[in-house]
Amino acid sequence: MTNIKLIVGLENPGSEYFLTRHNTGGRYIKQLAIYYNQSFKMSLKFFGYTTRISLNQREIHLLVPNTFINLSGKAIETIATFYQINSEEILVAHDEMHLHPGIVKFKQGGGHGGHNGVRNIIERLKNNNFYRLRIGIGHPEDRNKLIDFVLGKPTNKEQKLIDDAINEAVCCTILWLEDSKNKAINRLNAFQAYLN
Repeated sequence: MTNIKLIVGLENPGSEYFLTRHNTGGRYIKQLAIYYNQSFKMSLKFFGYTTRISLNQREIHLLVPNTFINLSGKAIETIATFYQINSEEILVAHDEMHLHPGIVKFKQGGGHGGHNGVRNIIERLKNNNFYRLRIGIGHPEDRNKLIDFVLGKPTNKEQKLIDDAINEAVCCTILWLEDSKNKAINRLNAFQAYLN
């Protein structure tokens, strides 16, 4: 069984960002919602799109903040406070430059790793004890091009690897929610997508 009560997928709002590397977390959580036959509705109160999953008389809230990623902590803090959800009961899915496309990892705690959305969440929650789902997008060779890279679209090869990683992340999240956190973490940590 799980202690997770809130799952968040980070993305920038607006059609121009829809297929960018930075919106990988949003694509993951929408796929998770589809599996459970749920659709998101805009919630002004929670500064984003929300829905929920009912599992064995437990409610698990899903959230896509409608703020830009760098300010996503506001929405997470608001919904967590309202439903009295502790930071260690939160899973945040986000793009991760320190992992190659095709690699995806669960992690709890730690720093923000240069991700400004994660940095903002840590500041708003006043701790770093939440879980992260880190979806690899790779890293540009030129460090001066980081912003253009994350706000750009993956190549076709990268997108295939990222899509496969998201699919596996959804499967492992379901395993976590319905069976065992440790099984889910071990399975995901052993996964790497390859091009055929």
